[in-house]
Amino acid sequence: GGGIFLLIYIILAMTFGYSMIIAETALGRMTKKSPVGAFGKFGKSKWLSFGGWINAIIPVLIVPYYSVIGGWVIKYLFEYLKGNSAALAADDYFSNFIARTGEPVMWLVFFILATSVVILLGVNKGIENISKVLMPLLVVLSVIIAVFVVTRPGAGAGIVYYLKPDLSKISANAFLAALGQLFYSMSLAMGIMITYGSYMKKNEDIESSVRNIEIFDTGIAFLAGLMIVPAVFVFSGGDQASLKAGPTLMFITLPKVFDSMAGGHLIGTVFFVLVLFAALTSSISLMETVVSIFVDKTKKSRKFITVCVTVYTVLMAIPSSLGFGIWSGFSIHGMSILDFFDFISNSVLMPIVAFLTCVFVGFIVKPETITDEVESSTQKFKSKKLYIVLIKYVAPILVLLILFSSVFNALGIITL
Repeated sequence: GGGIFLLIYIILAMTFGYSMIIAETALGRMTKKSPVGAFGKFGKSKWLSFGGWINAIIPVLIVPYYSVIGGWVIKYLFEYLKGNSAALAADDYFSNFIARTGEPVMWLVFFILATSVVILLGVNKGIENISKVLMPLLVVLSVIIAVFVVTRPGAGAGIVYYLKPDLSKISANAFLAALGQLFYSMSLAMGIMITYGSYMKKNEDIESSVRNIEIFDTGIAFLAGLMIVPAVFVFSGGDQASLKAGPTLMFITLPKVFDSMAGGHLIGTVFFVLVLFAALTSSISLMETVVSIFVDKTKKSRKFITVCVTVYTVLMAIPSSLGFGIWSGFSIHGMSILDFFDFISNSVLMPIVAFLTCVFVGFIVKPETITDEVESSTQKFKSKKLYIVLIKYVAPILVLLILFSSVFNALGIITL
């Protein structure tokens, strides 16, 4: 939908995204617990911790199949570094690569091990230090590629498509796609923000931190679009049909785009470095959430739990990888193994967790408990009234809509 998608995303980020991040971060900081412990802290009833356990299940499901895609990114970066950009642009390169058995598994193991090393180093030495290096590099690389792309001949049409909202393209699918993207982009409803919130100091301003997250996260997402959309327009001569979502865009269309550019080999290399940085930081967040949950519940050492989670992730990632190769004939409701796990986590469990969080905070914990936690580190919660309305009424309706629409669409009951 181009500009209309961008507009919807920004509106949702400022409303739904804002209320969810505030709620999850404050829950984590006030309890100093993982998602399971945070939900269970407010009552002995088993159903109160139910939302926490679903929070725990989501990253457990996501990390393995996410690592498969992370492995693909390492493979492409490796080939760019070897100077094989022309080979990557071939029509059947990607499909032939993921259909293999051993090589994709090897790359996903590398990706998982890279994630695990950071987790083993801990929150300060590992996650914080690596983010201090990767995030500024991510911004710099994004700006460099975006400037290069938008100055190419023919990029103007792509910039207009990307930035100018076309009201005729407003649809239920545009809203659902934007909301689904928001879950992943802002790490909502998967326990990450509760986990990171539990590490926050009491004197840190939650409202200010959340605003910074929204600004920088949306800014990077905006730059990503500014890198990709005009580039595809330049390559395709303005054909909007070339803007296919998902693996097709990243691993088929963009290598063709880079191969057609002067200096495209360098741009392709830098682009996949950037994607790998982004993928690793996301994977680190997901695995850290899983590790923190099991450390919290078992009281075992962080090192032991990290090793166990790493072994589990490798074993569970292999089927998702082989689902494009020797197990490609196996499908679940018409979906590959990886797509099925993605559907269950992103389209079913995340909306359920988001709804339970809204109900939990809005009617069990009470919004005032969250606002008091926010105000404990700042003089005034400026968006207090707006937050209460959003978390109690607006956000629950939005997540129920995306849940029912996603499930009904997958079952063929409705078509979006």
